[in-house]
Amino acid sequence: MLAAAALVLPLSACGSGDAGGGKPTSGPIDIWYSTNQQEQAWAKATVAAWNADHPKEKVTAKAVPSGKSTEDVIGAAITAGNTPCLVYNTAPAAVAAFQKQGGLVNLSDTFGDAESFIKKRSGGAADGFRSPDGKLYQVPWKTNPFMLYYNKDVFKKAGLDAENPKLSTYDDVLAAAKKIKSSKAAKFTLYPPATSDYTNALFDFYPLYLANSGGTQLVKDKKATFTSDAGRQTLGFWQQMYANGYSSPEAYSGDMWAGPFADGVAAMGIAGPWGKGQFDGKVKYGVVPLPTAEGIPADRTSTFADSKNVGLFTSCKHKRTAWEFTKFSMSAKNDAALLEETGQFPTRGDVAAIAGGYLKDNPFYQPFADAVPRAVDVPNIAGSTQVWKTFRTAWEDAVLPGKGDVKSTFDKAAQQIDDQIAD
Repeated sequence: MLAAAALVLPLSACGSGDAGGGKPTSGPIDIWYSTNQQEQAWAKATVAAWNADHPKEKVTAKAVPSGKSTEDVIGAAITAGNTPCLVYNTAPAAVAAFQKQGGLVNLSDTFGDAESFIKKRSGGAADGFRSPDGKLYQVPWKTNPFMLYYNKDVFKKAGLDAENPKLSTYDDVLAAAKKIKSSKAAKFTLYPPATSDYTNALFDFYPLYLANSGGTQLVKDKKATFTSDAGRQTLGFWQQMYANGYSSPEAYSGDMWAGPFADGVAAMGIAGPWGKGQFDGKVKYGVVPLPTAEGIPADRTSTFADSKNVGLFTSCKHKRTAWEFTKFSMSAKNDAALLEETGQFPTRGDVAAIAGGYLKDNPFYQPFADAVPRAVDVPNIAGSTQVWKTFRTAWEDAVLPGKGDVKSTFDKAAQQIDDQIAD
């Protein structure tokens, strides 16, 4: 796999023209989509439908090129000036960096109907993706609300209720973990990714913190928020999980995200609706909302959105076509097809209306659909990579070892993050 810095990407149909400004024009465009097989099938069908009616505005689509990460590949392409017009795999956490590079189009100011289209489709969720200047440089596209999966066979073996498990509070999970360990029903209770990668915070601390704090992001109003009571409760819970051996601080040898639960090594797993495809046929599972300190009711529990959005890049030659195709791809029909093809939810406020029949026939997805309005993503801030790295360093110092002064460690991390944001 090539390092992103060494990638030499072919110039696309989006390499010149109105890239420097002026009225957006129409014509052929290129797009990139995820390497996920189901998403590729959706993208190919959507592109084919568009091309059938727009022969002079043909869309050429391919998967994101290989590299260290999608974000590195896109960043390198921005530097080289050869991004595609659209990327249907733009991580909200990377938008600030892409924007700083001058790579993303200010949608709010470029297209007269951008604000109205995005607000109508995504409702209040759209505001969570605004940049500090109040503008939108990304189109909210899909969301994957996280839930807590549990292994029914493991629960039965541990003497726990496998159909209506008591898992609404941190104490509930700790009590279940104690029984799972003593019964040897599974080696661990929870086994989130334990490598030093800063993004792993999105699979352990952050989902539970969002649930426990009413959807408070890691940073708000240029200040770190995790030293609040809700943050300390979540940090304390995870420290207990590691201190008691209910979670493993060692990196998993297989698939570090889905593997421990899918392989039966962990009794529970934190994942979005995509977990169904990972776990079907491997474990018999159930799904419940994420736990909180006091047991917040399910219909009020926030969660991590794990969103992927669409970026329209400044090197695009034909921005008008890129915008029109974006809207076409996010029609009610195509959004319903996205859910049915991939099991991932479009970021829109009327999911039940556009996909009611599918949800009725596939009840597994209903709790995730209900959670879409309460799904929260990462804060859109400059220097977000360094912020998450600072947080993860503190995590490795005081949480993963199962010991350490959580208060002082994270107070220091919060001050460092506040200083980083102020710079």
